[in-house]
Amino acid sequence: MTQKIDYFFGLGSPWAYVGLDAFTALATAHLADIVPHVIPVIEENGGIYSRNRPPLRRAYWFTDLKRWANRRGVTLEFAGREALSDIAPAGDLVVAAWLRGDDWLALARAFHQAFWGRAEDIGAADVRARITTEAGLDSVSLEAFAKGPEVAARKAESLEIARKAGVFGLPSYIVVGELFWGQDSLPFLDSHLKGEKLIA
Repeated sequence: MTQKIDYFFGLGSPWAYVGLDAFTALATAHLADIVPHVIPVIEENGGIYSRNRPPLRRAYWFTDLKRWANRRGVTLEFAGREALSDIAPAGDLVVAAWLRGDDWLALARAFHQAFWGRAEDIGAADVRARITTEAGLDSVSLEAFAKGPEVAARKAESLEIARKAGVFGLPSYIVVGELFWGQDSLPFLDSHLKGEKLIA
């Protein structure tokens, strides 16, 4: 039977970007279906945005992020990020692509690479349109659909699923009720999908 992985992420999470290719390779190896949920960090469940962490912890977070990016062979661009606008509309396009049966994963990857790898302003409509088109999707119709009730309803549904499942940080992965937080937990997810017992 095909296994399903509920994937909770946001385009604003550098960790989701750093771990995306490793995660998708893992899912492909297991012939697993990925069900995407674009959500924010859930603070009431214990999630903490990096900007709200104490300076020393934030400094370590930044160092560790660079270590993992290097390990995964991923480029991060931090210069000029203060001028970037709200990326929520780009996330809505990913949700819209999934609902329409388009290649949401290619679009999410393209947005991640643009936002985190090149510090492009994916919150800007013209930038989103270019990236969406380059990813092989119809940017005009997707933008129109993303503003509709189906996308809003799906976002609310995903957030409620995440809250009830105990998701707090991004990315997170759930397989049959088992939660794995962080791209560094992918080895555990791999073992779980193989049917291995992880806790005695």
